[in-house]
Amino acid sequence: MDRSTWQGRRRRGRGRQQSPALRQCDSSERSSTRSSQSTQHSGHHDAESLSNSSSRAGESSVPDLPGFYFDPEKNRYFRLLPGHNNCNPLTKESIRHKEMESRRLQLLQQEDKQKKKITRMGFNASSILRKNQLGFLNFTSYCRLSHELRVSCMERKKVEIQSSDPSALASDRFNFILADTSSDRLFTVNDVKIGGSKYGIINLQGLKAPTFKVNSVCWASLSHLDSHILLCLMGLAETPGCATLLPASLFVSSHQGTDQPGMLCSFRIPGAWSCAWSLNVQANNCFSTGLSRRVLLTNVVTGQRQSYGTNSDVLAQQFAVKTPLLFNGCRSGEIFAIDLRSPSQAKGWKATHVFHDSAVTSVRILKEEQYVLASDMAGKIKLWDLRATKCVTQYEGHVNEYAYLPLHMHEEEGILVAVGQDCYTRIWSLHDAQLLRTIPSPYPTSKANIPSVAFSPRLGGPQGAPGLLMAVQQDLYCFSYSSFYPGNLEEGR
Repeated sequence: MDRSTWQGRRRRGRGRQQSPALRQCDSSERSSTRSSQSTQHSGHHDAESLSNSSSRAGESSVPDLPGFYFDPEKNRYFRLLPGHNNCNPLTKESIRHKEMESRRLQLLQQEDKQKKKITRMGFNASSILRKNQLGFLNFTSYCRLSHELRVSCMERKKVEIQSSDPSALASDRFNFILADTSSDRLFTVNDVKIGGSKYGIINLQGLKAPTFKVNSVCWASLSHLDSHILLCLMGLAETPGCATLLPASLFVSSHQGTDQPGMLCSFRIPGAWSCAWSLNVQANNCFSTGLSRRVLLTNVVTGQRQSYGTNSDVLAQQFAVKTPLLFNGCRSGEIFAIDLRSPSQAKGWKATHVFHDSAVTSVRILKEEQYVLASDMAGKIKLWDLRATKCVTQYEGHVNEYAYLPLHMHEEEGILVAVGQDCYTRIWSLHDAQLLRTIPSPYPTSKANIPSVAFSPRLGGPQGAPGLLMAVQQDLYCFSYSSFYPGNLEEGR
């Protein structure tokens, strides 16, 4: 007998030794009698489970065995394999993926069937209107609750994009989208199969795009509001990285190229993690780039630069408007503000700082500039009081483990939007952190299919309706306000 044959028989012998345990579990399941020790073991296994189905198995009082998985549909146990098996590739990862996909399909069916959604108990269109007429709700509360109700009833529709290159729409995947201040244009970044990125502007009439690898992007107001686009381009091969200002008019389909409105310029920089454009009069015509352990402030007109050394990579940035401050979020979890009036050599340029437990991926300043919203790679979204330097509100439900995911805050509408690493788009009430809506992705959950979203109170311009735009793979979806609630809420205003 050779060595391989002997080892194969030994493994089969081990399998036979475990079969009585399985028969004993089946017998105990039929008799519905379990000891307290097996119950405690089941609860411990459920706590360590990675999916919701094991908790369902615990709730149905099915004993859990180490190294085995109970399938409630087939009503039997399966062995959890440490790796891949050609006959039965059952692993924890495949079980998690299967259950997440099943949950996503169920939520999509509920989204399509359920037209009436209630975010708060006791509040619907008629009750809100009635309480407003009776004087139980002031104008601010009425507007906020009616807007929450409309957000919860947005309907999904696929957007048809007209382009001069139809073949590109079928092959290029959306990486992310960014709405301008008036929300009537979208800057888009698409991944190209051959490498790099393609970017352009969607104005609901067309799409035009050149090619390069984009690391971060923001709208810039050089000649007028949102006149340019600031791109931080990652160096490819021997090409160095750079920050480029492109006039937004270059992407308009009617532009003939005879004149060049605005300024087109480029600045050589190392690879940037983040960028931000300043609307503060004390830092006019300036933009900032967050680098590795450094913040670089650049004046577009004069070319003058100012560098601030940090202890960590700067992953998120935003300028304040009323005060000369630049807020930064770091990989170390620190959020600090740079006083733009202080030179970089001075010791007092760091105005304030708070800390997260994980890398900060997004920073948003409220209009009064006394509060800052921040999200991190641990899935925490916190509202910080800058005066007391403490967290006053936390928004629950966001999912993130390591991805670079942005926050979308709309203070006038009183909502907060974020897409999790689980590909679910969640909308919270900015006022009290109430979760208003959870939208599943139209595509299966994966790292490559995380949606990019943009919310607008007026899609397409002043006459447009409010709604949410979602870009996934090659498709663009619009979640517009439902027509289920006609003018009743408007009459209350």
